[in-house]
Amino acid sequence: MNTPVAVIGNGPVGQTTALLLARWGVPVVVLDQRPARDLVGSKAICQQRDVLDIWDAVGAGAQIAAEGVTWTTARTFHRGAELFSFTFADAGRPAFPPFVNLSQPRTEEILDERVAAQPLIDVRWGHRVTGLVQDADGVTLACDNGAEVRAAYVVACAGARCAELRDALGVAFEGHSFDDRFLTCDIRADLPGMRTERHFHFDPEWNPGRQVLVHPCPDSSFRIDWQVPANYDLDAETASDALDRRIRQVVGDQRYELGWITVYRFHSRCADRMRVGRVLLAGDAAHLMSPFGARGLNSGVADAENAAWKLAFVLNGWAPEELLESYHDERHAAAQENLEVTTATMDFLVPQDAAAAKHRREVLERAATDPDAQALVNSGRLSEPFWYVDSPLTTPNERRPFAGRPRRGAVPEPGPGILTPDAPVRAAPERQRGGPADVERQQCHPAGSTGWSPRRFRQLAREGFLLLAAPGADLDAARTVAAQRAAPVRVVELAEIDTTGALAGALSVRDGEVWVLRPDAHIAAVLEHPTPATIEGALHRALADREESGHGLLPTSR
Repeated sequence: MNTPVAVIGNGPVGQTTALLLARWGVPVVVLDQRPARDLVGSKAICQQRDVLDIWDAVGAGAQIAAEGVTWTTARTFHRGAELFSFTFADAGRPAFPPFVNLSQPRTEEILDERVAAQPLIDVRWGHRVTGLVQDADGVTLACDNGAEVRAAYVVACAGARCAELRDALGVAFEGHSFDDRFLTCDIRADLPGMRTERHFHFDPEWNPGRQVLVHPCPDSSFRIDWQVPANYDLDAETASDALDRRIRQVVGDQRYELGWITVYRFHSRCADRMRVGRVLLAGDAAHLMSPFGARGLNSGVADAENAAWKLAFVLNGWAPEELLESYHDERHAAAQENLEVTTATMDFLVPQDAAAAKHRREVLERAATDPDAQALVNSGRLSEPFWYVDSPLTTPNERRPFAGRPRRGAVPEPGPGILTPDAPVRAAPERQRGGPADVERQQCHPAGSTGWSPRRFRQLAREGFLLLAAPGADLDAARTVAAQRAAPVRVVELAEIDTTGALAGALSVRDGEVWVLRPDAHIAAVLEHPTPATIEGALHRALADREESGHGLLPTSR
């Protein structure tokens, strides 16, 4: 595999894509039009638990979680009075908290350290892509400095302002923009009561008719977002000391230091195609949404993982190229759901007509005493994974149906298409055939040990396809199928790894089942007393492989 994958854009989504590709042994060249890393401002600060798990696969998740501020509670206020709060449900025993807050620049620095340690990644700053030509064997990229880059595939993570690239691909980017602006300030102050909670204020007396959101950040710093009118003038407010008064209405008489400050206009837009031939669009290049719910960066990292394992499997000859079309199927559906959720939030925050404004006012007034009304208050449904229940890669099971989007802060019951719950497990140290390049490092164990090491289930799942056999399952059937696959497929007995019972409880496992997990830890199938044929069928489906083609099978001796 000599021709690299080109990643356009060296932000968190591009960094994650490159690191995950390199983890599978794929060489990567990263192109960014900027001369160097821009380390100004907090930008995207909310890192969700399942994204930390993805970053953990490349050695960055634990450090990001340790440096960030952990918060598990979201409080919502109306005119200064608390309406309600909620905490996040934990399925199993996850490795990370529901959310940590850490500035995007610091997250990028941590990911840069991992990139620098990866010899398969070549980062080239000052390379603005101006031309793109696809052919049957790859993609040729032309840069404004005269450089030409040849790539097998391209993942475009170039951010929102890449209209030229989308136009060159014939991709529409339809949607709408909101008139109201949002003023964002990074401040440092001593506010003990707000260090570990997110606070959302509807109609506070110090921003009447609009909203304010306060997030804690490391080192006694806070991120404050005010909804402001479309004609808001930051320069005029700064010159008149009105900005100082605005901040003091949040922090009181406390001394504070003002850092980064900006004014945003929010958009809801989505590319009509996220795969065009050998080019995949990811992150803000593919979708834009309001930040209420922290679904922008977090969904972009999920794009990166989905793209990386599928490209790796195609490039390694473990799956047909048709697998890449499922990237569009899955991540476009995820973008559409995120836009639906965030647009509903914006419609509640910024009513579009008199009837909507009346509804909002009545809901907020009732929510002070009526729990049913509290469920209607929309301050942002916080980021969660997209569940691939309708994906062409997922084998449905009528005994484990998807019950629909769960209540705010909850997780769905495990089943086909769902991201698996996490739990501590023990796992053997041997490396499977064809797995990620860092599996041996992750599985090292002390000399003189029994050969088993403590791990997390999601770590184990992300090493390839996993066939998890419950008690009573036909292990020989699973092992026969795994042995015939060129792709990395591991068979694991639940009883051997689940010493605490936490995993069996989180999955609600039934005797005789075989769970098929994808390399992104999503559940591809739950098979009841399967035969080799039904296991093989689920794997074929999860790899977009026609069963009769034999693609991805090891040659058999005659």
